[in-house]
Amino acid sequence: MAFASIHIPGFLIQSAVRAEPALRNRAIALVDGVPPLWTVIAANEPALQAGIQLGMAKSQAAQFCALEIRHRSRPQEKTAYAALLDLGWSMSPRIEDTAPDTILADIAGLASLFGSAENIAAEFSARAALLGLTANVAVASHIEAALLASRGFSGITLIPPGEESQRLGPLPVDVLPASAETLATLDRWGIRTCAALTALPLLDLSERLGQEGVRLHELARGANIRSLMLAQTSLSFEEEMELEDSVEELEPLSFILGRLLDQLCARLHARSLAANSIHVRFELDPAFGDSIECQKKKPRTAPNKKPAAAKTYEKSLNLPVPMRDSKMLLKLLRLHLQSDPPACPILKVVLSAAPARPRPAQAGLFQPISPDPEKLELTVARLANLVGDSNIGSPELIDTHRPGEFRLSRFLPQREDFLRANHRPSTAFRIFRPPLPAKVDLRDARPACVSFNALRGDVIAASGPWRTSGDWWREDTWQHDEWDLELRFEPAHNPHRNRSASLAKSPQQSSDGGVYCIYFDSLRQGWFVRGIYD
Repeated sequence: MAFASIHIPGFLIQSAVRAEPALRNRAIALVDGVPPLWTVIAANEPALQAGIQLGMAKSQAAQFCALEIRHRSRPQEKTAYAALLDLGWSMSPRIEDTAPDTILADIAGLASLFGSAENIAAEFSARAALLGLTANVAVASHIEAALLASRGFSGITLIPPGEESQRLGPLPVDVLPASAETLATLDRWGIRTCAALTALPLLDLSERLGQEGVRLHELARGANIRSLMLAQTSLSFEEEMELEDSVEELEPLSFILGRLLDQLCARLHARSLAANSIHVRFELDPAFGDSIECQKKKPRTAPNKKPAAAKTYEKSLNLPVPMRDSKMLLKLLRLHLQSDPPACPILKVVLSAAPARPRPAQAGLFQPISPDPEKLELTVARLANLVGDSNIGSPELIDTHRPGEFRLSRFLPQREDFLRANHRPSTAFRIFRPPLPAKVDLRDARPACVSFNALRGDVIAASGPWRTSGDWWREDTWQHDEWDLELRFEPAHNPHRNRSASLAKSPQQSSDGGVYCIYFDSLRQGWFVRGIYD
């Protein structure tokens, strides 16, 4: 068996760089603490070469030129840690969550997919780069040997079986999981490397350092053997960013949302998943709780009671098909925020995605999918931004007997195979809105002749009446007697001779007549034409 250890050196710095890629080649120092006692807790190599020291006060570090100072962000560390786990699960189903900056993966069986162990390690490194992380990768037959090598050597390290002691020898003893007291003792003895530690007699080492000395001696030789402690698979995809200064306008907010969506989509791609919906949560600045902008969206309260400031703002973006195109998602999110923006400045952004399997699509050999669901959703979002969400969608009948009652639901394009499977010949009904007033001549209490919109037709066949009524408790109650009539128009009143009359005629009907639905409104005491059957 073989194991790969993936270690993120300078994890705190890399979590900050992952959130701000422009800092990658610059000197960076992270500060933490209680203001104003901020101290440097981490720095990259350029900052250390410039003279930055750990524990230095922020005011001292600020005197260095060309130094970027950032406050430690635990949400950024949490998302970088989640991205590292996604990296492991993207390659192997068996990984160990060793530390926030290190994971171990069982790579047995991956050779059939990626080839040699060197190719597997290179694939880990490449996928880490796509997630915004720079990783040290070590492959060995023993777990602890791979773990020590990834923490001590940069880049990719391969340790053949039987050469663990030789390859780990140059590593400093600081990479070993030893207590500070033990490390100080070894330093007094002049033991600086793993090779020097393994050269000590094991019995004498046990007498002086106890069982910890025996364990360190075994680790330094790469002889320790243990099993993986498997991590529980998680499908939680969330990205966070705390802002040092509040953001009020949509344009600068779009840069932040775009960066978070890039990271979110990269993690989804690593797990071969897509987003079924995007949920955004903004934490608002409480200092602006009584501003005019906030008051516009708050109900009035009693004069003697101070209104509570809005703390959070949430928005959900439901997608018609699973997506992981960050640019398309950003456009959709911008359109939703333009129509309903947050009322106060934003201090923190949290983006989460509901994962789903990517949409399978079989396109034609010379023909693209039409219409493209992503572009169609963007068009619908733009229209909704112009006319309002309540004025665009697909008509959906309501479970009621009231004639013509419907509502607008969210437009979702149906799949082609579904349409083919459910395609059946059917009669359509074309409704006139509003219903057309009509004059009806009765013979033996049945319609004999109907006139409407400059049309006059004799009744060839009639079915009815069907009485419908309801909603007696409402002001707009109804009571109708419906008839289905087959009409034959008189030649002098042919609908093709009158443009207004042709609007009341379906193109599927012949020039002689058609089948219409009419009704008598008992409350209004009048006849009306409801529509025509195609």
